[in-house]
Amino acid sequence: MLGSDHRAAERAPGRTYRAELQGLRAVAALLVVVYHVWLGRVSGGVDVFFLISGFLVTGQLVRAAGRGRIDLRATWSRTARRLLPAAVVVLGTTLVAGALLLPENRWSQTVREVIASALFVENWQLASDSTDYYAQHEHASVVQHFWSLSIQGQFYLLWPLLVLVVTLLRGSLSRVLLAVFAVSLGFSVWLTALDQPLAYFHTATRIWEFAFGGLLALVVSRIDLSRPLRTVLGWAGLLGLLVCGLVLDVGAAFPGYLALWPTACAAAVIVAGATGSRFGADRFLSAEPLRYLGNLSYSLYLWHWPVLVGWLVIKGRGEVGMLGGLAVIGASLLLAAATHHLVEEPVRKSRWRARTLVPLLLVPLLAATAFLHPAGPREVAAQVAATDFAAIDGQHCERSPRNQDLEICHGPAGGTPAKRVVLVGDSHVQQYIAALEPIAQRRNWQLVAMLKGACPYSTRSEKNPGDQSCVRWNEDATTEILDLRPDFVFTLATRNVQVGLTEVTPPGFVERWRQLDDAGIPVVAVRDNPRYSFSVLDCVQVHGPAARCGAPRSELLSPVPPYAHLDVPGNVSFLDFSDELCTEDQCPPVKGDLLVNFDDNHVSATFMRSLSEVVEQALDAVTEAPIE
Repeated sequence: MLGSDHRAAERAPGRTYRAELQGLRAVAALLVVVYHVWLGRVSGGVDVFFLISGFLVTGQLVRAAGRGRIDLRATWSRTARRLLPAAVVVLGTTLVAGALLLPENRWSQTVREVIASALFVENWQLASDSTDYYAQHEHASVVQHFWSLSIQGQFYLLWPLLVLVVTLLRGSLSRVLLAVFAVSLGFSVWLTALDQPLAYFHTATRIWEFAFGGLLALVVSRIDLSRPLRTVLGWAGLLGLLVCGLVLDVGAAFPGYLALWPTACAAAVIVAGATGSRFGADRFLSAEPLRYLGNLSYSLYLWHWPVLVGWLVIKGRGEVGMLGGLAVIGASLLLAAATHHLVEEPVRKSRWRARTLVPLLLVPLLAATAFLHPAGPREVAAQVAATDFAAIDGQHCERSPRNQDLEICHGPAGGTPAKRVVLVGDSHVQQYIAALEPIAQRRNWQLVAMLKGACPYSTRSEKNPGDQSCVRWNEDATTEILDLRPDFVFTLATRNVQVGLTEVTPPGFVERWRQLDDAGIPVVAVRDNPRYSFSVLDCVQVHGPAARCGAPRSELLSPVPPYAHLDVPGNVSFLDFSDELCTEDQCPPVKGDLLVNFDDNHVSATFMRSLSEVVEQALDAVTEAPIE
């Protein structure tokens, strides 16, 4: 059993070249690239890298301990020679290319994240920025993928210390790794359910995957299976890995317990080992093409994301298509091969010391000066902040005692407000604060905001059906509204206005309206604004205000809104500002001298503020008497 006798059970595993591991690396890298380029999903390939790293590094450290000494300086020096050269080349090149290609509003973010990546803390930078890893690639960070390399870098720094301490204390490494595995996995499951975006980037939610690989390194040589069983196990692991991202909702529930799938699949391949059968998965994985691709896997991972984002920025699109995707992958492979042969191999074979690598780290920092002195001015039609969200001036916010995620923000009012208006729903409703606030100031209304990103006011979770926190939030928001009894509630009437006439009024919207109707509370429901597959602001800054960065109106908005066909309660009045956001034929990026959208789906607060009088007239028109 694990840990029953640490002197026997933790005997240093023999150093044997595992050709199939290079093939497994190749498969994991290809999965990451293909899923990013064409599917916009997470494949589980990164989790395989983590497990393999834990397997190999733990084995190396245990062998070193068996020889009587773990040389931390030599270990870290080897790691630096392996990781830093290619990473620095990619980061420096990305910075220079970004200065030439990226819109100005993304320069500071790019510099900040490149520095974080060079210091192997990009995962914490993204967590701090509340980045959505599954957001549209075209306006994602060009070095966002360095989050996983940052976690690996932190692992390479801390793991030798852990093994050294356990060795010096003559403890049981298997028991320590088992404890790390259990605690980290439990924390991962808990935090994923509580805050999945944070869990995705958190180091502690991933350490169990390295520990899993470390445990494998300690026991794999003592696992004795028959050849047929190992053959089946190897193929089961490989095929399970290939379908992981298609079968699981990886994007909404990773890492958590679902990350056991890709790691267990990789573990099955490792345990199967060299079967000696011509039908074994190891024979396929050990083939020369896959082994060579495995050698390129690190550089391929480094290059594919900035190449993909750069291609999308140049083309002004949100998707690459089949031919574009092949071009991205082909370019990434060429760059990976060049980096491997011209950078990685020469450095690996040389006698570099840490002092040689320190100046190399300065390359991306020096390249950042390209952002300070860009090659020529760029014409931008409308100046707008990169995140132009609306907020109530002078608001007072407090957490609901019913739900700590429900923040209720009250705007100021002189004495007793003439009207109290609740805005409830997602960030699209939030932007109407910019139009409503001048009205509230003129008419002595009090605005009350109950807002949650990606959670429109419904009885269901419209964006992610499995997100019960959104359902609970809306339930508690409804209770607060019923207690507050506002003069009317302002919320969305539709959602998902995209090319292809996908706009809908979900049944959950109508069900919420009926609850308020039963309480005698009027509802003003506004038609949603268009969404795009690209950042409008980026498109305008790269291609100019005359570029067709919007979309034909006929492809986004049906002449008859979807709620016109529904049986809705009598307390609901509808507003439609499509004529303000779009012309008769087009939904353009710029109207007048104002940018309509500041990203792919939010109307800028600046533009919305310009609609205040139009919104005021529309509110008066949908009521029996003007709302005074």
